[in-house]
Amino acid sequence: MSRLTIRARLTLVYGGLFLIAGVLLLGVTYALTAQRIPEPGHKVTSYQGPDLPPDAAGLPRSGQLESRVVEDTWDSALNALLTQGGIALVLAGVAATALGWLIAGRLLQPLQRMTDTARRIAEAPAADRGLHERIALDGPHDEVKQLADTFDVMLERLDRSFDGQRRFVANASHELRTPLTLNRALLEVAVHRRAASPEVRQLGETLLEINGRHERLLDGLLVLARSEREVTEGSYVDLADIVEHVAEQAKQGTVSILTEAGSAPTTGNPVLLERLVQNLVENAVRYNVPAEGWVGVTTDTRADGWVELVVSNTGPVVPRYEVPGLFEPFHRLEGDRLGAATPGAGLGLSIVRAVARAHGGEAVARPREGGGLVVTVTLPGVPTM
Repeated sequence: MSRLTIRARLTLVYGGLFLIAGVLLLGVTYALTAQRIPEPGHKVTSYQGPDLPPDAAGLPRSGQLESRVVEDTWDSALNALLTQGGIALVLAGVAATALGWLIAGRLLQPLQRMTDTARRIAEAPAADRGLHERIALDGPHDEVKQLADTFDVMLERLDRSFDGQRRFVANASHELRTPLTLNRALLEVAVHRRAASPEVRQLGETLLEINGRHERLLDGLLVLARSEREVTEGSYVDLADIVEHVAEQAKQGTVSILTEAGSAPTTGNPVLLERLVQNLVENAVRYNVPAEGWVGVTTDTRADGWVELVVSNTGPVVPRYEVPGLFEPFHRLEGDRLGAATPGAGLGLSIVRAVARAHGGEAVARPREGGGLVVTVTLPGVPTM
């Protein structure tokens, strides 16, 4: 029964209910008919001519004949009712089952239409193709139409999401590829000049290495943005090691960096995960108070096996309604939190969320009481090696 299609199950339900109702109707008809026809055991008196009613000794001959007629009529009527009623019930049941099959198919046509649309979208060569299709179901505003309209709304939101992803890729290519390529060309020219001193060449080689790493990181992010698959292959990474390395490099200026790096093992792309931590720490340092500011970075493994990275900082108060927009690509807040001279392109938290989701995790933020933000990143953990 579980392997049957919905149409077949509905047909069986229709046919079964019809047969049950038919059997009940036949039984009720049989009972009512049996009550209306006299039973053969009853005494029936017949008057013919001057004959008087029978006495206690017995019936007249005419009464006995009529009793046999009543008995034969009773038997034949009930037998005919059962036989012909049963045949009619079987024929009507077959017709009702066939009609139920047609009706079920008719009722399930909108669902089949939805299934065909979803299959075409799922079988598209790219994840963002086919999302422009809509079911646009006509008819009464019933449960099926509500389901189709909800499916259309979902497709519209997915289409907008992929369109935003395409814009992100184009903007990232324009904003990041061009300056990195120009920097590499200028550094190569400076390093290979004959008049360059050893110190200049060493500095240029170091900058070229950093520039190349940023280019590789950008290439990885752009490929990740275009891909519809998550990062399925990765190496063992402990977020505690990354936090200690990034915090050591970021300790400068008047902002204090407080770390509490507990063991947080996970698997993924080490370069992307390092960039995730680096973006969070750099943002927390950049968007801070001028004096006596601090940044707190903690990592830990939760009881459910997931690892957690929490970065909090002091800073101006951030309205709660503006927090979701911080994860949008190239989104920059103006006013108290960001001054005109504040560096950055507005990609920090966007990359953080993209990297976290690519590794099967999530990144969320909330305003900190007294000012600043608290950003929490959760990633799937692995057993400690």
